[in-house]
Amino acid sequence: MQNWAGNLHYAAHTLARPSTLDELAAVLAAAGPVRALGSRHSFNDIADTPGTQVQVDRLDDGRPAVDLDPTTGVVSVNAGLRYGEVSRALQLQGRGLGSLASLPHISVAGAVATATHGSGDTNQSLAGPVVGLEIMTTAGELRRVTRANDPEVFPGAVVSLGALGIVTRVELETRPSYDVRQDVAVDVPWDTVLGSFDALTGAAYSVSLFTSWEESSVRHVLFKSLVPEGAGQRPSAVDGLRWATDPVHPLPGVDTAACTEQLGVPGPWHERLSHFRLEFTPSSGNELQSEYLMPRRHAVAAIEGMRRLAPQVAPLLQTCEIRTVAADDLWLSPFPEDSVALHFTWHPRDAEVAAVLPAVEDLLLPLGARPHWGKVFAIDPTQLGALYPRFGDFKALAERFDPGARLQGGYLARLLG
Repeated sequence: MQNWAGNLHYAAHTLARPSTLDELAAVLAAAGPVRALGSRHSFNDIADTPGTQVQVDRLDDGRPAVDLDPTTGVVSVNAGLRYGEVSRALQLQGRGLGSLASLPHISVAGAVATATHGSGDTNQSLAGPVVGLEIMTTAGELRRVTRANDPEVFPGAVVSLGALGIVTRVELETRPSYDVRQDVAVDVPWDTVLGSFDALTGAAYSVSLFTSWEESSVRHVLFKSLVPEGAGQRPSAVDGLRWATDPVHPLPGVDTAACTEQLGVPGPWHERLSHFRLEFTPSSGNELQSEYLMPRRHAVAAIEGMRRLAPQVAPLLQTCEIRTVAADDLWLSPFPEDSVALHFTWHPRDAEVAAVLPAVEDLLLPLGARPHWGKVFAIDPTQLGALYPRFGDFKALAERFDPGARLQGGYLARLLG
C-alpha cells in the first residue's frame, strides 16, 4: 500500500474494510496496533501503523450514507465518503456546505481530522462545520461526541489526527444550496497583491492566488463569487485586473479538462468551489506537498519573505497557492485566528525538498506558522506540539480514549510519544 502521491509505502501488514459495525468492532478487538486510513491523500506517515489500517468507506450502519435532518439542516455522513459524493447528495436535497477543499476526492473523516481547508476570508476549515462525531474506540465502544452534549471533549475530538478511535460518522452543518461563478485574473502585479491584500482576498466568497514566487506578477487569481440571482458580476473591489478569456489550470501548461468551470459561468456550489472535478483524476500524484498556516496579519511579511527565497524554492516548485481561512476554536486546528495559508506543490524530488524546507520554516515559523498535519515539513514533533496551547490536554484526551496507545503509529507516535 502506498499513499496517493506514491512517495510513501505504508508499514501496515493488513488493510481492513469492514462492512458493519460488528465487523469493525471485531477488527478492533484483535490485538495490535490499528489506524484509520482515508483517501490516502497525505504526504507523510500520519496514517501509518505497523499493524492494521482500517477504511470505513464500505461501512453500512443501517442508515443512509448521507442522512440529512431537514429540521435542523445537520447531515450525518459515512466518514469514509469523499466530499464530492457528499456534495452531490446534498445538492439533490437542496442543501450545501459552506466550503470545499481544492480536491473533492478526499474523505470526510480524513480531511476533518487534519483541518484540511478551502479558501475564503469568512470560511473555516472543513472541520469548522462539524457538530458531531461517532467514534469507535479501540475497546469497541461506539461513542457520539457533539458540540452540544460534550463541550469539554468536542474541541479536542474534531481535529484528532485519528488518535481517539475510528470515526464512523461525521455530522455537518449545511445551508441552502447556492450558486457560484468563477472568474480568473491573470498576471496580477505584486504591488497590487501586497498593497491591497485584504481587498483582494475579500473581493469574492473564495479567492486563491497561484505563483512560483520568481515571477514578476501573480500568475492566476481565482475568484469564486456567490451568485444570488442571474449571472452575477465579476469582482470589482480591486481595479485594473486583467481577466482570462480561456480556462486556466493551477499548474502551468496542464490540460484544463479536470478543472471546474470558469469564465464566469454560474453553477451550483459543489461544481465551482473545488478547483477540480470529481469525475477526473486531477493529476498523476507525481508531486509532494507542504503547507504552512499563519495569522493573516502576517500575510504580507510572509509573501515578501517567500519572494526573497524564490531562487531556492522556485526550481523545486510546480506551483504555490495562497489562500485565507477563518478562525475556529478546535485544539489542534492551525487556525486559532483568521489565517493565511501558503500551499506548496513540489516536484517529487524528496531529498531536495527536504533540504529547502528548513529555510522556508526559518522564515515562516517566527510569523506564527504551523504546518498542515498531512503534508511534508521539517519541524521536530516536540517543537510542533509546543505550538498548540491545548496540546497537553489533547494528549490526555487521547490517553482516555486509547489507553493502550494502539492508535499511535507513524508520525502520531512521534508526536504523542
